This record gives sequence, C-alpha cells and structure tokens, in this order.
Amino acid sequence: MEQHRTRPPNGGRRRGAPQGSLPSQGRRRPVGDRRPGPASPRALRQDRGPRTVPPGQGLRNPRLTGLGGGLFCTVVMFLLGAVDRFLFGGSLPVYGMLFLPVCVLTALWVREGDLLTAPVVVPIGFVVGLLPVADGSGGLLGRLMGLVTGLATQAGWLYGGTLAAGAIALVRRVRWVRRRRSRG
Repeated sequence: MEQHRTRPPNGGRRRGAPQGSLPSQGRRRPVGDRRPGPASPRALRQDRGPRTVPPGQGLRNPRLTGLGGGLFCTVVMFLLGAVDRFLFGGSLPVYGMLFLPVCVLTALWVREGDLLTAPVVVPIGFVVGLLPVADGSGGLLGRLMGLVTGLATQAGWLYGGTLAAGAIALVRRVRWVRRRRSRG
C-alpha cells in the first residue's frame, strides 16, 4: 500500500520562511520522536470522545452502507420467512405483505452515497427469505421447485416491493444531488 507523506519536505520549512522560524531551528526531528506539538483540528475532533445519543433517539435515523442494507434486508426477510412458516404455515401472501415494509425501511435507511443499491438488494432478500417459506417435498430439487413456484406466484409482491424501494431511493437521490449542487 502506498504511503503518502504527512510532512512537507525540507525539514518542515515552507518556501519563503526564514531559516530559524520553526521550533526545530531548521533541523528535522528523528523519525521516532513523538514530542507533543500543536494540536491540529483533526486531532481536536478525535479527542472529543464517543458521541452520545439522547435517550429515545437510538434508531430514529440510522444510515446503512450498501452492504449493510443488503444484510439488513436479507436477515430480516429470512427471519420473517421463518416466523411465517411457524405461525402461518408458510403463507405466501402473508410473506409478501411482510416484504413491503422491509423494502421501505431498507430504502429509507441506506445512506445517500449507496442509495442505488437499495433496489438491487431487495429482491435478493426476498429470495433468501422465501427459502423457509417455499413448499418443497423431497430433497434439494423439491425445495428448488418450491422456490421457483413461490417466485412465480408471488412476483407481484416482489415487483411491488422493488418498485417501492426504487422510487424511494430515486427521490432521495435526486434530493441529495440537488442539495450538493446548491452547496457547491
């Protein structure tokens, strides 16, 4: 990995600065020398300590990366599929209705830079969550046929959830781009 320089060359002197203007008096510090120097703004920001969240505001506005949004959607849909299997006997319409709020939450909680991943990870989460719900008798091929049948019969829920996530992500992306343009 490439290491970038953190200090300017020439012993820390800037162009046009007199020779004795720095505390080092024109000499470079040895590499292992860790004397405290003036605090930089970055160091001051790091010394603040952990950010405290007021009570009752824990999950008010979480921001997930693209991978985090995919994991959130996949894990929640798998758990909801298992709950649907045990409580409702694997009812596909119930699973489809549970899919829609997960799509909306995924699209709302993904951070602005990763918004375009939301409509991509939602169908993946649907398929993974369909694994416990799909009826399959007789081994791997039976399970696979149940999965394909579940995808074919529940395509409306899949398309509706993906469309909702895509619309929310698109609106948020347009607003984010406009805010960035107005700032800069």
